[in-house]
Amino acid sequence: MSEPKIVQKQPFVMELEAGTYWWCACGRSANQPYCDGSHKGTEFRPVKFECTEHKRVALCGCKHTNKSPFCDGTHKQL
Repeated sequence: MSEPKIVQKQPFVMELEAGTYWWCACGRSANQPYCDGSHKGTEFRPVKFECTEHKRVALCGCKHTNKSPFCDGTHKQL
């Protein structure tokens, strides 16, 4: 399996409204941390996640988390 592109070695901390989101898993999207379809032709697929209410989240920026799409601190080991 290929390695995803590391976008940044820290999470994207943001406020999200209720809704459906697609997190970029490959690291190629120009619209980080969201998918823009740049994974096409690779083995990567975006991760769909839902927010049921307005909340603050930390989305993984290194693309190596074991809790996609959320940061689990893995970037500290890279």
